[in-house]
Amino acid sequence: MTELTAILVSMVLSATPLLLAAAGELVTEKSGVLNLGVEGMMIVGAVVGFGAEYNSGSAVMGFAAAAIGGALLAALFGFLTLFFLANQVATGLALTIFGLGLSALIGTAYIGKPLPHLPLLDIPGISDLPVVGPLIFGQDAIVYLSVAVTIAIAWFLSRTRLGLVLRSVGENHEAAHALGYPVRRIRFLAVLFGGAMSGLGGAYLSLAYTPLWSQGMTAGRGWIALALVVFSTWKPWRLLFGAYLFGFFSIVQLHAQGLAVPIAPEFLSMLPYLATILVLVIISRDAKRIRLNAPASLGKAFRATA
Repeated sequence: MTELTAILVSMVLSATPLLLAAAGELVTEKSGVLNLGVEGMMIVGAVVGFGAEYNSGSAVMGFAAAAIGGALLAALFGFLTLFFLANQVATGLALTIFGLGLSALIGTAYIGKPLPHLPLLDIPGISDLPVVGPLIFGQDAIVYLSVAVTIAIAWFLSRTRLGLVLRSVGENHEAAHALGYPVRRIRFLAVLFGGAMSGLGGAYLSLAYTPLWSQGMTAGRGWIALALVVFSTWKPWRLLFGAYLFGFFSIVQLHAQGLAVPIAPEFLSMLPYLATILVLVIISRDAKRIRLNAPASLGKAFRATA
């Protein structure tokens, strides 16, 4: 039971940055914008958040700075793709490369300087329950925030007028423009939200999951977050399940190495990424479902007409 509890709690911690980043990217893609720069925004959020908390002593300041850092990087992407009509795929890839380089430059001063762990929710008598206690009632505030944001996004997209407008822009930007909706403004705000969420996801790695700064610490999680959006077929509830599934794969390989399972550690380290590729291959076989669920204007540039 102790080993099972450790795996499940670690699974939640590992899934949280993926869920935050993927939730932001889902909203961005629902507006019709494909931003492949999630990895770059996450790593910038990680280093900016770490620096802010290290210098201020406040975790709240750290996460706030990370969200702002991710949003600023997303704003750069938004200006280039929405107003100057740069190619979204190429710009997103460039954003990732830029973010990795910028984070390495900023983070040089913070290598090897740890931070205190985020405080955990502790309810006497409940947090001590076997498995359920530490799993549900013994997490930090950002874990609960990630779940709450996912639920809020599901409600926003399916139950509100603004959510309907956002989806209409992603489905047919020409029709939305004809109805008088400001397509570029809506998409720009969605891009900013996606950047802020990616920044929070990166900050969770450096402020809570480790907590320390190391160069390249996102280790491809931004790409997994992008894959999660496709895995969920752009549905927030499936995104929640997918994030915890990938978190489970990430943690199982670590525990397997710790238990000296007779499998090459290099192969075990590949497990989360192999699972990502396998899931995408399985999903891609049902091209009809992908077409039905993906926003019809995803990745298409909008050129305003009179």
